[in-house]
Amino acid sequence: MAFEFPKEKYTGKIIEVTIGTGDKAVKLGAETAMPLCNFEGEFPNKPIVAMEVYDKLETTEHWSEEAKAPFADVLGDPIAWAKKCIAEYGAEAICLQLASTDPNGMDTGAAEAAALAKKMAEAISVPLIVWGCENGEKDAEVLSKVAEVCDGLNLVIGPAVEDNYKKIGGAAIGYGHTVVAQTPIDVNMAKQLNILLNNLGVPMHKILMDPSTGALGYGIEYCYTVMERDRLTALKQGDEKMQSPLICDIGKYCWKTKEATIPESLEPTFGSAQTRGVLWETVTATDLLVAGADCLILRHPESVKVLKKVIDDVSA
Repeated sequence: MAFEFPKEKYTGKIIEVTIGTGDKAVKLGAETAMPLCNFEGEFPNKPIVAMEVYDKLETTEHWSEEAKAPFADVLGDPIAWAKKCIAEYGAEAICLQLASTDPNGMDTGAAEAAALAKKMAEAISVPLIVWGCENGEKDAEVLSKVAEVCDGLNLVIGPAVEDNYKKIGGAAIGYGHTVVAQTPIDVNMAKQLNILLNNLGVPMHKILMDPSTGALGYGIEYCYTVMERDRLTALKQGDEKMQSPLICDIGKYCWKTKEATIPESLEPTFGSAQTRGVLWETVTATDLLVAGADCLILRHPESVKVLKKVIDDVSA
């Protein structure tokens, strides 16, 4: 008798979210089964790999030499950096990290940050994600201005959190953008923020969920478990408020770990610093891909190369 592979049945479907406009538009989500379970459902849109670009040279001063090396000729020129990520490294989206807007750092103003975001959105051929400094009050001011200046370009803006979702969500509604809803590794809080944004008027097809990311060895197990529960709630239980695609901001958390950055001269038993950093990011991203990520934001081109191949292999 022929073996029949047991299959799970799902009642839900991940919402399809389009980011970008026109020829730049990319679709995320729409899967009807758990990650890698291609035999149980449909996966019309492959996960994408975005690369991060920082707004000012000073915000990369703490980076390891291994992380800086691929961008040595473009650090300090965000537009050239973004174009290099697309043309040479195959980035499928760009994440502009507005790290310099941090009020505890350079405190770049909203108008300057928004002008850069518009310039980049118009200069690149892929969707643009604009990520704030993760100071709630400042992000509300900056991302609202970004939304206004980039009216109609359907950027992804975030992160929106419980303290600032009204201002960021309202700006997204008014100017036609997609919102990143970020919560601190908690299924119930993720659902609640989606409900709040939806009640505000942000449609579910304009929300991406960021469940928060921990690097390999720094909370990845908990992150994985929560993301898996997010997907099970969406697909197995059919909870419509949990059916947003997942976006994971990975690079910054991997490349600040001791194991990824400590020089070989200080810890020779750790081996090659470049290999370590790339592996730390690659393994973390692979774990989160398996947990259900629809968009991975990475830093190093070698990590991007591996993850794109992994995605192609598991999507075949």
